[in-house]
Amino acid sequence: MKKTILISTLSLAALGLFSGEAFAQESPWLVRVRAEHLSPADKSDPVGGVGASNRIGVSEKTIPELDISYFFTPNIAAELVLTYPQKHDVSLDGVRIGSFKHLPPTLLLQYHFLPESQFSPYVGAGINYTRMSSVNLLGGAGSLESSSTGPALQAGFDYKVDKHWSINFDVKKVQIRSDVFISGAKVSAVKVDPLMIGVGAGYRF
Repeated sequence: MKKTILISTLSLAALGLFSGEAFAQESPWLVRVRAEHLSPADKSDPVGGVGASNRIGVSEKTIPELDISYFFTPNIAAELVLTYPQKHDVSLDGVRIGSFKHLPPTLLLQYHFLPESQFSPYVGAGINYTRMSSVNLLGGAGSLESSSTGPALQAGFDYKVDKHWSINFDVKKVQIRSDVFISGAKVSAVKVDPLMIGVGAGYRF
């Protein structure tokens, strides 16, 4: 009986050691690829300071997204959200007045609630920096600020298919804002503030 208990104890100890080593050897890197749909808030100040608000709109768009995450602990990770410059149409009272491109990298700090489970939800918060370029409004008479910096919030989950692969669903709300100028004079301010809904796949190295 004592021999059996001793063997069982040693076996459990060995299993615990093996599990600890396996966890320690797990890569902290996770890469995801998502298809992300941007739905702007389309909020804006009255043009020229008079009349109705929210007359300026920015087009919706589905974009590719690459996300690189690093896990400091099983629960805490940092995620860098990347894409390439995206072109959006701009409208005034529903009529197209031009376009611009934006590059919106976002850095988020995440908390993963159930990192060892097959279904692993998380929340995140961080900062977005958006670079505006190729602005062409009103035949060149209109312009936007060159950049925008603001907070970002995130919620989502990973569904693990196996040791490396997972399916991901993600929602972000990002603050992107800019003043609008005509011939150098400010005439309005827009709050793009898109809701971003993404679906994709992840690979844990």
